[in-house]
This record gives sequence, C-alpha cells and structure tokens, in this order.
Amino acid sequence: MRGVAWWYSAINGGQDYQRYVEHLRRTHPGAPVPSVKQYWRERYAEADRNPSTRCC
Repeated sequence: MRGVAWWYSAINGGQDYQRYVEHLRRTHPGAPVPSVKQYWRERYAEADRNPSTRCC
C-alpha cells in the first residue's frame, strides 16, 4: 500500500517542493525559500504561461 501511495504522490508532484528547496539550498544558499503555497502558485502560473508542457 505504501508503494502505491508513494507512486501516486510522485506522479502528482508530491516531492517537487522538497526537491526544489534542496536545490535552492545547494545552488543558491542565500536565496529565500518560498513557502509551499508560494511554490505551487508560481508553478501553476508558469504552467499557464507556458502551456506547451501539458497535453490539454
């Protein structure tokens, strides 16, 4: 059951925020870390600005 939950989370971007935070801390140590809400808001805004990355 945990495997299914992990898989579902992974395909829906469940680990994306954590990976982004790790990336920021590694490559841009002085940069402010956005909140989860800010991260997803910007991610969805970027998807709206660049719709070529989705099917519909």
